Amino acid sequence: MTDNPYAPPIDINPPPIPVDNISRSFQGVQYPLSLSFKVFAFRQQITLTDANGRVVLYTKRKFFKIKEHIEIFTDKTQTVMLAEIRANKIIDWSARYNFTDGDGSAIGSVGRKGWRSIFKCHYQSFNPGDEIPDYDIHEENPMAKVLDALLGEIPLLGILTAFLFHPRYLASKNALGAMRLTKKAAFFEGKFELTKLTELTPREELNLILSFLMLCMLERRRG
Repeated sequence: MTDNPYAPPIDINPPPIPVDNISRSFQGVQYPLSLSFKVFAFRQQITLTDANGRVVLYTKRKFFKIKEHIEIFTDKTQTVMLAEIRANKIIDWSARYNFTDGDGSAIGSVGRKGWRSIFKCHYQSFNPGDEIPDYDIHEENPMAKVLDALLGEIPLLGILTAFLFHPRYLASKNALGAMRLTKKAAFFEGKFELTKLTELTPREELNLILSFLMLCMLERRRG
């Protein structure tokens, strides 16, 4: 039996090795991702894990900072910095939050669109150097968040809201969904699920993940 001369050549070369920490961190990541917020004393511990339990990113965020600055690491050892988040102004609802990698190169940014409101939230995610937003992030079921925020402040009822109301946020581009964040049931912590709806580059993925991370922190601060 002879080889088919018309068959395409077999590629025996291994796939390229990721060249930076972002590519390495997202190689083989399995969705959905789980985002959890736990509070210890004056720090908030934030962990993102994939469907296999692998830690994708980790940070400890200090409360009561005048100007937001958050260091994001690849795992709980905090030895390799994946990214940094810096606000462009002192705590303000109109602040833009800029994301850079461990070498200081821009990943993207996120900011809120419109006035502060308990009834809705609308964020915009930008790729590096863009002033026109690349992704819109909005609530898919705004009443769920309103009830979750209002009833969550009532003793006993606040515990039940974690199991009754599950706000969802969709990041979309040209009306096509790219990533969705859904609040999940959990006691004494914030827990969210991230699903990817389309193919993205590792840097685009991280830009949207960090955008959702800031959305969660800002919306929790707002109530």
